Amino acid sequence: MLNFLADQPRRIKHHILLGIDVVLVPISLAFSLLILLDSADADVPNWLVAVPFVVLTLLSIPTFIYIGLNRIKLAAFESHDMRRGAYAALSVAVMAVGINYLCGEKFSVASGLLTGLVFLLLHLGIRTLGRNLLVNRKSGSEDRIPVAIYGAGSAGIQLLGALRKDLQMQPATFVDDNVTLQTMTVSGMGVCSRSDLKKMVEDGRVKRVLLAMPSTKEPKMRRLIQELTGLGSEVHALPTYSELVEGTGLASNLRPVTPESLLGRDKVDLETPEVARAYAGRRILITGAGGSIGSELCRQVIMCGPQRLTLIDHSEYALYTISRELTPLAALHGVELVTRLGSVCDKDRMTNVIAESEIDIVLFAAAYKHVPLVEDNEIEGLRNNLFGTLTTAEAAQEAGVERFILVSTDKAVRPTNIMGASKRLSELAIQDLQTRSQTTKFAMVRFGNVLGSSGSVIPLFQKQIAAGGPITLTHNKITRYFMTVSEAARLVLLAGAYSTGGDVFVLDMGSPVNIRDLARRMVELTGLSVRDTTNQSGDIDIQIIGLRPGEKLYEELLIGDNMLPTPHEKIMRAEESGLSEIEMVRILKQIRTAISANDPVALRAVIESNVDGFHIADAELDDVV
Repeated sequence: MLNFLADQPRRIKHHILLGIDVVLVPISLAFSLLILLDSADADVPNWLVAVPFVVLTLLSIPTFIYIGLNRIKLAAFESHDMRRGAYAALSVAVMAVGINYLCGEKFSVASGLLTGLVFLLLHLGIRTLGRNLLVNRKSGSEDRIPVAIYGAGSAGIQLLGALRKDLQMQPATFVDDNVTLQTMTVSGMGVCSRSDLKKMVEDGRVKRVLLAMPSTKEPKMRRLIQELTGLGSEVHALPTYSELVEGTGLASNLRPVTPESLLGRDKVDLETPEVARAYAGRRILITGAGGSIGSELCRQVIMCGPQRLTLIDHSEYALYTISRELTPLAALHGVELVTRLGSVCDKDRMTNVIAESEIDIVLFAAAYKHVPLVEDNEIEGLRNNLFGTLTTAEAAQEAGVERFILVSTDKAVRPTNIMGASKRLSELAIQDLQTRSQTTKFAMVRFGNVLGSSGSVIPLFQKQIAAGGPITLTHNKITRYFMTVSEAARLVLLAGAYSTGGDVFVLDMGSPVNIRDLARRMVELTGLSVRDTTNQSGDIDIQIIGLRPGEKLYEELLIGDNMLPTPHEKIMRAEESGLSEIEMVRILKQIRTAISANDPVALRAVIESNVDGFHIADAELDDVV
């Protein structure tokens, strides 16, 4: 019967509720008169009793419709809906007093007030009973999930009210860390401790925990979610009402950190007309086009209006992603976009790609850049970084390409790791090629750390902050030069414009940045604070884990002191000595032999003997903790 009534159209339900309330009116009046007349032993004519019944019942119909008593959703009947019932009861009482007074009934005031009171009690009782029946009609279903509400404050109480009408979740208990609440009943439901919650989860009495603590800070919320998930239950953190209205979630409470805000210096303006003139109408090849630097190079080059832009990458997904982004831009600027899969180590593939697209300029951004990974994979690191560069450069030289720009790194200066050494050897190989090049101009660009790139600490720190910490730092004193990805790409393009052959270009990046200060600034820019000895109530810890293999405390940009100016005041040209052709041939032969033999020990020996300044990083364990 209950399911039948629940399935009826809204209009029919309104009529049923109105009919029930109208029937309650004469019942309430009869009850009040029965009490009062019996207590007064009064002898009242039957017609004086019948008239109030009929008139009061008829008048209640438009009154209830006007108040909207029949438009209250039964399954959502709550305390604020009781006000309408009170208004209706007051109306019934006033009308009963008036009608009884006109009929001369001596108990007019008392009977009217009692009629209103009885009506209110009956109305609320029937509505509450109906709501409970509707809400609990599926309470025996195994699909209804028992949940615990973490937080017995106002948000938890509101959530409890909502869940009592829910047909999928059954509130089982409150959980709160406040010891004084753990012995109380809040809004009809008990409050337990976290240890009690663990037992309830183990017993199957709770399968999901809902966090109702909208004022809790994000890091604490993340830690709490991790701890509760360890109990074996689902954990859901509810957004605040303002977050629901604004369309934001818990994670978006962290304000975004822009790379520019972390530089510790003003961003360098590299907008010069030379860039557009150097690349407009040209045919350009970008290797490693799907990487952080390569993709930004693609975006900036396409704005210069080249005739053809050819992208090559060994990663199918990375190439697909940048190609999809650039396709509408290429159509807008009238640029022919060519995408090619392949490895820079494949001489035939690179020769064919360069010939097919009739390349004028090569921007070489392909490389393995992650220091610890390359340190553990030195054979592949040298094969890709050194011989990939050399293979492509030789193919470019043979094809008569006008310019070849190598993207290098400050880790190539007196390297302490295989990645840096591989880039230094790449620089030397390029300089050697320049000595025998008749048409192709070779140049190199040394970067500091690029903020936001795939190998940067910035994405790592952002993830650690979002997870509530800790931030892992290798050393208290470690410093790095930083530049934005747009600065890095622009520097490559300017090198192509300024190159005269064999040049090494670097950007004046100001003073190096202490990484601990950088981490602290990132935390503060998100609206949080670092937890340390001076701020025990902070949000994020910073942990020192020690230098990684091959990692230096500080980086350098220049090998010597010979600096030449360029047309841009913030860009420097370094004059550095290279190796002779005979020396380069010998080194390359030894490295090829070590790679062919898969002998990392021999490979490292060759590097230590031939790369100027190469040494094993000094851990410098002072101040590690």
